[in-house]
Amino acid sequence: MQRPDRYRLAPGLEISRVLTGLWQVADMEKDGAALEIERAADHLDAYPADGFTTFDMADHYGSAELIAGAVLKRHTGDDRPLAFTKWCPEPGPMTADVVRRGVQDRLDRLGLDKVDLLQFHWWTFEHPAWVDALHEMAGLREEGLIGEIGLTNFDAAHLGVALADGIPIVSNQVSFSLIDRRAAGQLSQLCKTSGVRLLAYGTLCGGFLSQRWLGKPEPTEIADWSGMKYRRFIEAAGGWDAYQGILRAAAGIAAKHGVSISNVATRWVLEHEAVAGVIIGARLGQSEHRADNAKLFSFSLDADDLARLDAAFAATRPIPGDCGDEYRRPPYLTASGDLSHHLDAIPSIYTAEPVPGRPDRQRVSTGSVWEPLAGYSRAMRTGTTIRVSGTTATHGSDRVVAPGDAGAQAVYCLDKIAASLRALGGTMEDVVRTRVYLADVNDWEPVSRAHGRFFGETRPANTLLAVGALVGDYKVEIEAEAELPA
Repeated sequence: MQRPDRYRLAPGLEISRVLTGLWQVADMEKDGAALEIERAADHLDAYPADGFTTFDMADHYGSAELIAGAVLKRHTGDDRPLAFTKWCPEPGPMTADVVRRGVQDRLDRLGLDKVDLLQFHWWTFEHPAWVDALHEMAGLREEGLIGEIGLTNFDAAHLGVALADGIPIVSNQVSFSLIDRRAAGQLSQLCKTSGVRLLAYGTLCGGFLSQRWLGKPEPTEIADWSGMKYRRFIEAAGGWDAYQGILRAAAGIAAKHGVSISNVATRWVLEHEAVAGVIIGARLGQSEHRADNAKLFSFSLDADDLARLDAAFAATRPIPGDCGDEYRRPPYLTASGDLSHHLDAIPSIYTAEPVPGRPDRQRVSTGSVWEPLAGYSRAMRTGTTIRVSGTTATHGSDRVVAPGDAGAQAVYCLDKIAASLRALGGTMEDVVRTRVYLADVNDWEPVSRAHGRFFGETRPANTLLAVGALVGDYKVEIEAEAELPA
């Protein structure tokens, strides 16, 4: 059997280009009965023998870390498989102790002294502690507890903030498939300039990109979590007929090369320059496709193949937003569907407080040392109007985020504005006017693009000013005004 190609993700970190994903462990255990660890490990241990030497899992994939850990104990030499896992904490203060405990939990479950790649997920960028978490992880990397740092479901804008703030990131794990092509846009452009590489999941759309569904009617019921999730992606991309058009194009290409539809779907993702590897799930002991997956490296797509797929894409709609948006804003394309209840349950980083002597007003402070000294609030609500002060990329009380990068600072400012509005009962959709102040007129384009990402649909009135200088090391300052529904 042909073995998967290898990819150098970082110095000393060479991965299989097909990673073995263990998210289906959680699905197999959803009835509350955990898998028997050693028996499941027996099934997983067959993968590295065939060249599938890189495991991908997460803190919330049921017993996945324990199963992988059992396999790792059987390989004490140079043949030890690589263990990639994710830490997905609930937003809150990311102190050194909190982060260390999160990392140590991963090490304990895997039975390792150092995790090969620790990937970080954050639910809402309105809560700025994700920056603290990544800096603490960078410190633990220097200490030797983390081999390399990756991200999970970060859009291009926030990957840019992390890089501009000095975090040593090697990868970002995102959805990427013939159905969901968002990663081929801004995120791939940033990868080209930064050297970060993508680890792609969902390449088979929960099995929908396979022979099984070719020419079949739309199912009335889906039982497994992956199927429920990617059924939503299919609907967002234009529906069943548009999806079948892609499947037919892939089937024709598969017949031409003597491979499977799944091979074609995965190969299309692998051939993107930004992609280091694809993650294909293993349903341990039930559904394993190592021999078919190895065929990925027996062919490549030619110009005619790509043209045929492009023609099928033309009948679809782009998935809304950027990578990771499906977890943070409508339409919520997740296994459980609408996540607004989960996001609403996350405490706001800011708290609305009454204005003494003015029961008709509320204000928000962000903890800046200057707010009490200079006598201002981050935001003020009067009736149905919220006004947000000129906002800069100040993290905590006094640190400047992403020094020297106006576009990244603009993203951070707008997250801060969104959090201020939320604390006072508003949203970014309520904003009717913004003003943007630049220290350098040459920064207008990256700042404008950041503004467009947040306001591309609502399009509030805007003024863009080059002021020549801002107090401190800031490249941009943004203020906003919102009108709430009466």
